[in-house]
Amino acid sequence: MNAARILTVVAVVLSVVVVPRASASVAVGSKKFTESVVLGEALTLALERAGVPAAHRRELGGSRVLFNALGAGELDAYVEYTGTLTRELLAERLDAGAPLERVAGVLAEDGLRISRPLGFDNTYALGMTEARARALSLTRISQLTEHPQLRFAVSNEFLDRADGWPGLVRRYGLGRANVRGMDHDLAYRALAGDRVDVIDVYTTDAEIAHYGLRILKDDRDYFSAYDAVVLYRADLDTRHGSAWRDVLARFEGAIDAARMSALNARVKIGRESERTVAADLVGDDAVDTATPRLLSRLAARSIEHLALVVTSLGAAIVLAVPLGIVAAARPAAGSWILSACGIVQTIPSLALLVFMIPLLGIGGPPAVAALFLYSLLPIVRNTHAGLVGIAPELREVACALGHD
Repeated sequence: MNAARILTVVAVVLSVVVVPRASASVAVGSKKFTESVVLGEALTLALERAGVPAAHRRELGGSRVLFNALGAGELDAYVEYTGTLTRELLAERLDAGAPLERVAGVLAEDGLRISRPLGFDNTYALGMTEARARALSLTRISQLTEHPQLRFAVSNEFLDRADGWPGLVRRYGLGRANVRGMDHDLAYRALAGDRVDVIDVYTTDAEIAHYGLRILKDDRDYFSAYDAVVLYRADLDTRHGSAWRDVLARFEGAIDAARMSALNARVKIGRESERTVAADLVGDDAVDTATPRLLSRLAARSIEHLALVVTSLGAAIVLAVPLGIVAAARPAAGSWILSACGIVQTIPSLALLVFMIPLLGIGGPPAVAALFLYSLLPIVRNTHAGLVGIAPELREVACALGHD
């Protein structure tokens, strides 16, 4: 059985046994940050209130992951930003400043549609603590080139995006900057703890006011407008007609930047659940916003984790042990087998998941496939090392006993 068949079997088993399929008619997605989760919850609640069954698949990853899932039909809708569309997701088909009508036309070619803006612009910016910025008299991004000693921490997605760090470096000449990728939440803590000097922020982040940050002026107009919009599959208009259009109408132009920032603050600073905040946003007091207890959440996540590990590791053992035996028995083939497994190990997990999603969908199947591939090298290598490490005299004894 070759690797392709193993992957197919893993995906089928997982989709049928391990990961239950959502019975909801509308799958709403969200990215891995607070604002996206809140808006995803709000869309889901609004759909349920309109009598449309819906499920929120939260914190799936970055923009590319969700956009690919939407195009593949794994998701029906999620909240995106116009700057991300024109400068990242559709950069090869659109100019950076393309109007919304042009964006809508390109999306329509792929069977997707876009709502009118929700009312707020959540663009990127660079922020510093007020004390540090004042000490260096920094008010503009262009002044950062005068201080090469500054330590930058930006989100991993921003570090690689076409509309993120690479373009910012070119526009402002920051090629000598000391920069590293860091989780967005951790970057705020590092900034507050004086472990970094400059971070990237979203302009509706609650932490900007909480930490009293100074936002540096984008004096060379690098960052585009990032108006929040709902991306959705065109067939929602036919599947749920007026109900879906009424839901969109409730959100379009209804949320300004101050309100969105306040909603984010309630989750990030006030420790309220995203569902509670979303219920207030859609004006539904009847929603059950109780958060599951810690032990029940821990048990549920542990079961999910075990299911993923057992499925992926079991499939890896079935393939990797025979490969290790072949590698030990045939040294020429063994070098190719070990090299191939080693190359797979070097592929970044995010890149691997983005590649897997069009093939296997989102959720459990691509995670299992990735874990399966990453498990191959240690099992193959250890099997190979164990066999080639057997002393020659022991082999002779084993052969003699076998002949007896």
